Amino acid sequence: MTNTTRPADWLGIGLAALTGVIHLVLAGRYDLFRDELYFIVCGQHPAFGYADQPPLVPLIAAALYDIGGTAFWVRLPSVIAAAALAFVTVRLARGLGGGLLAATLAGLSVAVAPVLMGLTAILSTSSFDPLAFTLIAALLLRGIGGDDRALLWAGVTAGIILQVKYSLLLWAVGLAVGILLFERDLLRRKALWLGVGIAAVIAAPSFAWQALHGFPFLDLSAAARDKNAEVAFGAFIANQAFIMNPVLAPVWIVGMVAPFVDAGLRRLRFLVAAYAVTFVLVRLGGGKDYYLAALYPAFFASGAVWLAARARARWQAWLLAGWIAAAIALSAVIAPLALPILSPDRLEAYMLRTGLAPQAQEKSFAGTVLPQVFADQLGWHAFTEQVGQTWRFVTPADRARTAILTDNYGEAAALDLYGKRFGLPRALSGHNHYHFLGLRGQNPQNLIVITDEPARLAKVCTHADVVGTTWARFAMAHENDKAIVWCQGLRQPLATLWPQIRQLE
Repeated sequence: MTNTTRPADWLGIGLAALTGVIHLVLAGRYDLFRDELYFIVCGQHPAFGYADQPPLVPLIAAALYDIGGTAFWVRLPSVIAAAALAFVTVRLARGLGGGLLAATLAGLSVAVAPVLMGLTAILSTSSFDPLAFTLIAALLLRGIGGDDRALLWAGVTAGIILQVKYSLLLWAVGLAVGILLFERDLLRRKALWLGVGIAAVIAAPSFAWQALHGFPFLDLSAAARDKNAEVAFGAFIANQAFIMNPVLAPVWIVGMVAPFVDAGLRRLRFLVAAYAVTFVLVRLGGGKDYYLAALYPAFFASGAVWLAARARARWQAWLLAGWIAAAIALSAVIAPLALPILSPDRLEAYMLRTGLAPQAQEKSFAGTVLPQVFADQLGWHAFTEQVGQTWRFVTPADRARTAILTDNYGEAAALDLYGKRFGLPRALSGHNHYHFLGLRGQNPQNLIVITDEPARLAKVCTHADVVGTTWARFAMAHENDKAIVWCQGLRQPLATLWPQIRQLE
């Protein structure tokens, strides 16, 4: 390794270590997120796929929860993903011909971008998107330069990420268009198609599971459009700048323009086309703003290389350094909305004092005090205790004939993981993969039902009495003031009603 590359290599390692330490320190500060609870329960029922996702994240979540039993352990893969993204972005900037200044700007950009911090603050199927796309982009660029092995490794990476999240299919459409427009010679390379084949083989079990179960993910994707908040085009564009840090917006914007004006970055044109196609697909599908977050690190790298190459004078380099410092300062202000730096009380006060608030991603967010990434980590123990209090009033004779039916997978998973101390049975729900778990060996004559619509239960059971309500100060608003209903004497067997309870979203 030459002396000219060593500083940038150490920079990548240092940024990765610093990013990882910050995420590690904060990983266990709040409780498990709604989806993390759900992943753990899904993973405790090993399968090649699940209704709403491939198997890898649930299996990892369940294994880590069994080891440590806390959010800290479950989030270790996301900590690694955050650290690795900083390192890969630095290496990408170096591969594009950037020096230490370019590598610094690129690496710090991805380390402090608010949405990238937030995506890796919890374990989610989106936590690995930025790392995966950046790595695939870097490998394809090496492949364009003649490295066949890089194309094979791109296939391995794609196959693995398809076992994490199906969103790569959207990127694949964009990448295919970009390659057709700007890198058609790549299509004549045997290694590219071998890489595609490798990806298909690795991803095949999950797609086979979906096929055998009627592709529930497609139904879920269609339903998600109605669930997601409607965001005007202008607001969507503006929020892209906000979630990536407005001060850093010129970096990725330059990174998209530079391939068309700089011969040294010309080979990145296909990535710009991929971004444009993916942007259109996300908008047409009513997708959330963070769905595009995975594509920005590559443009941070190209933008950093172009800008740093023009900072030839000492004062220009210092100006760029000041710009980086300003970006870090702004991200520090926004960071409490992405990472669990503050307690819920202090975060609420901070948001009121600064006027900062995240854009609502789902219609159900209305009325929630904290950002969803935090609100969905709070209140689950209180929810379980409130249901557990109701269970205590069910006589021992009735308990064997009583099941608990919830509105959604978050509620069901919370009861499954936290309900043991109350002696609760395994929860039932028609939501997403819980519907496929079925009645879980139960044949109840009575139900405890958590619902927003207790009146509808009059048609289901002979006696329906509201015996409690749910409440937690900082939980998602739609989880509060739900009725806990003691539903006695089912008019029909629950097995008969079960197909009507199915809910995918």
